[in-house]
Amino acid sequence: MPLLDVFNSDAWKWDTLTASFIKRPYQPMRIGQLRLFQEAGVRTTFVDVDEKDGRLSLIQTTPRGGPGSVLGARKGKTRQFKCYHLERDSHVYADEVQNVRAFGSETEMQQLEALVNERLDEIRPMHEVTLEYHRINAIQGTLLDADGSTLLNLFTEFGVSQQTHDFAFSNAATEVRNEIVAAKRKAEDELGGTVITGWRGICSAGWFDSFIAHAKVAESLKYQESVVLRTDVRTGYEYGGVIWEEYRGSVPKPDGSGSAAFIPANVAFLIPESTPAIFITRFAPADYEDTVNTLGLPLYAKQVPDPSGLNKFRLINTQSNPLCLCLRPRAVIKLTKS
Repeated sequence: MPLLDVFNSDAWKWDTLTASFIKRPYQPMRIGQLRLFQEAGVRTTFVDVDEKDGRLSLIQTTPRGGPGSVLGARKGKTRQFKCYHLERDSHVYADEVQNVRAFGSETEMQQLEALVNERLDEIRPMHEVTLEYHRINAIQGTLLDADGSTLLNLFTEFGVSQQTHDFAFSNAATEVRNEIVAAKRKAEDELGGTVITGWRGICSAGWFDSFIAHAKVAESLKYQESVVLRTDVRTGYEYGGVIWEEYRGSVPKPDGSGSAAFIPANVAFLIPESTPAIFITRFAPADYEDTVNTLGLPLYAKQVPDPSGLNKFRLINTQSNPLCLCLRPRAVIKLTKS
């Protein structure tokens, strides 16, 4: 039986690799789990966001039979945002499949696919954590690159400023529930007629610890069901009509100088869950010849032959082209503590 031409088999086609890439076990991350972002593929490398504010005003009385007060035309705005290209490569060398290319073997292709899947398993979490990083940054209003540089400032793009609300946790007399309601009202005023279906507080460890330790909040814990008292409330605690939880997440800095926290220390973000969703993720198609102008997928994988012609390796190319946006960045309230 002749040796299989493993590098030119169907297992190395882009659609086969992509399918294998997508079906790898999903490793949960909190913002992704919460499904705050409405996701879809697009056929372009950019996304247009149309804005047209509704108007509500009192109508002045006018004489019967006469002309009414005039409402002038109002033009909408269209903003265009590009999807970001996130690409990572890896090599599978001929030496790595040397020992599975046994003459007459009926399982060597299965072993090769296992090797490819193992490599994809190494890369996929890198794409997942990067997408999570983009989501949490969109919630905060500023998309950051891996090196910490700013990709997109949503407040600047939408011409608004960030709303904040301070909680005086150092004062035992602070009515925390009233402060929560005041912060909610800021978001409600911004969203207007948008239907709010729920509230979440995504907190740094420092802010969450101060929140739980405050006398007013600690007192309420005494009246919770016993099952709540036995659990770790960092995973979710309802107070003031908001589900509060500590967000744990960080990424290594590219220069190896430590890790960058997904949420800055001692702050939290009050997030309205709404219909329609104010958080979206759009995936553009890969920049492959056979995927342009198709609906984008969350992840792609493709193999490329050794350009030297010696066939010493195959390059595994992986990529994602996401855009994560908060369409109403002023509706997410940044919470500080004092």
